[in-house]
Amino acid sequence: MLDRTREYAPVGLVPLAWGFTAAAHLGYVGSHALFVAHVVIVGLLVAFGAVSWTEMDAGALRAWRGVIVAGVGVTLLGVASFRVPAVPGGVLRAATVVGWMLLPVRALAVTARRTPAPGLARVYLGAAMASVAGGAVTVVGLAAPLSAASGWLVLAGIGAVGVGQTASIAAAAWESSRPDSFSPGSGEHAI
Repeated sequence: MLDRTREYAPVGLVPLAWGFTAAAHLGYVGSHALFVAHVVIVGLLVAFGAVSWTEMDAGALRAWRGVIVAGVGVTLLGVASFRVPAVPGGVLRAATVVGWMLLPVRALAVTARRTPAPGLARVYLGAAMASVAGGAVTVVGLAAPLSAASGWLVLAGIGAVGVGQTASIAAAAWESSRPDSFSPGSGEHAI
């Protein structure tokens, strides 16, 4: 049961997180809900990392372990952003969002390189490219807050990253559910 939860929960959590981020950007989510979400994400990351630490010791999984560790730090910046004045708080929240856009890029590229299935490798590489492009568009939108298009740029960046990262986690779950699945930790097919 725990293995299946670890395998499939991210397939729902990744689009949920980016959808929540888009809703917050549009003003549909209040600051208390955002604070609670950040705290919950830190808890989930710590729990997932603790349960999966030894399994994520080699190959692409080692890169993903790095994403989890760095993700705890980036998300803690988001938690702190609600406990400081508005100006640095907004910068910390923006850094958290952009951080999560870019954190998985290296791990996605490593996974693409180690995946023997060309179609899945393209999904992972596409997700890495969507993360970089979405992060860049978001930064442009955040850097030009007086522009009429800035809010739409941020939303477009969030959308691109959300679609790319959701596709990658769905591909990973699909691949790991197959009996002859690739094991990203070893670089070989599992038997």
